[in-house]
Amino acid sequence: MVITTKGERETIRVGEEIAKHLRPGDMVALSGDLGAGKTTLVKGIAKGLGVRNYRYVNSPSFTIVKEYKGKVPLFHFDVYRLNNLKDIEDIGYEDYLARNGVVVIEWSNKMARILPNRHLDISLKISGPAKRAITIKK
Repeated sequence: MVITTKGERETIRVGEEIAKHLRPGDMVALSGDLGAGKTTLVKGIAKGLGVRNYRYVNSPSFTIVKEYKGKVPLFHFDVYRLNNLKDIEDIGYEDYLARNGVVVIEWSNKMARILPNRHLDISLKISGPAKRAITIKK
């Protein structure tokens, strides 16, 4: 499925809709170029999961993972700065899957070989000044 959004608000709304279908233990793998809207989509997912301050969701580029409390906990990873699979495994991302929350990973293409078989794959692409093409695959 491909959804085209025309701005940040619409991308957040798509994230909210995605969140309606997520359950504890689910993983969302995000990919796309810098500025494609990955973090904006995560804001929408956070909003849909009941995170009160979803507007303050930002990319955890330097901390690698941020945790947000909502109806379902959200564990937001950004593995852009990690260089190899060992670094990714060392942060214990698999442990987060067992914590009954939703795991969302930005730059998931860097760890494609170790993603669980069951995850939602979302790719974002810049298709115009404010437009984004969001491709969702189960």
